[in-house]
Amino acid sequence: MTSDTSRTLADALDTGTVVLDGGMSNQLESAGHDLRDELWSARLLAERPEAITEAHLAYFEAGADVAVTASYQATFEGFAKRAVGPERAAELIGLSVELAREAARRAHAGGVTRPLWVAASAGPYGAMLADGSEYRGRYGLSVDELERFHRPRLEVLAAAAPDVLALETVPDTDETRALLRAVRGLGVPAWLSYTVDGDRTRAGQPLEDAFALAADADEVIAVGVNCCSPADVDSAVETAARVTGKPVVVYPNSGETWDARARAWDGRPTFTSEQVTGWRRAGARLIGGCCRVGPTAITGISQAVGRTAA
Repeated sequence: MTSDTSRTLADALDTGTVVLDGGMSNQLESAGHDLRDELWSARLLAERPEAITEAHLAYFEAGADVAVTASYQATFEGFAKRAVGPERAAELIGLSVELAREAARRAHAGGVTRPLWVAASAGPYGAMLADGSEYRGRYGLSVDELERFHRPRLEVLAAAAPDVLALETVPDTDETRALLRAVRGLGVPAWLSYTVDGDRTRAGQPLEDAFALAADADEVIAVGVNCCSPADVDSAVETAARVTGKPVVVYPNSGETWDARARAWDGRPTFTSEQVTGWRRAGARLIGGCCRVGPTAITGISQAVGRTAA
């Protein structure tokens, strides 16, 4: 932890609402960084690590309690495509946690007094493919094969000592089974969040069945949804809370739609901080934003849950 070491993120969820950060990529792009690359924001772990720290700091200063690391698309396989060997890849994956820690140190030095936590992002197998398949799932791989893909990166992230592992943007239940196996014994709690379409995973499975997989997983301290339309959140929160009895994590996109072929966003944003009240009423305890949700929106969320940026 970055602050009061007697208080874990799980402790915080028992007593109130925790504010997550917003999209890393849009914050980096707003600072002038070109992310049109298969590694996406993970490329800057090697090329411009300071930019990632600054992006995390902007969210902490805006009111976020949790920074989600720039490791969503950082995988051994993805780095290998860029001729980055496994040792250097492990260094970069671990660095993602340290950069978020550094941002928390700077935030505290700058006057932020509340506890700040770091969530180590582990994106789905489809994120490594960089072809939009994380929004479809069903990769043609077995649960065992998916577990073998995820476990080495999760081991590196866990060794960097984040407060929680963010198993995020999961499109189907096979990948969930693999991830739940892969986090066993790592000694770091996790949250599990699906990307959804209505009341189903992106692969088409009912959310009741999908959330039920994590109900008895002791490692999982929260379940929910991310990287989805804000319109899909309300029913998903209710289902997650009812099926698992765990705190619910929610961080939708702005409401715009990702065009994987053009690698661009279409449509108009529909995310508003006013939606937070309903999400909290339904059981959401970790609330933030994903793609295209920036620091201004995070400040709005912080205010909506009765918090100040300090």
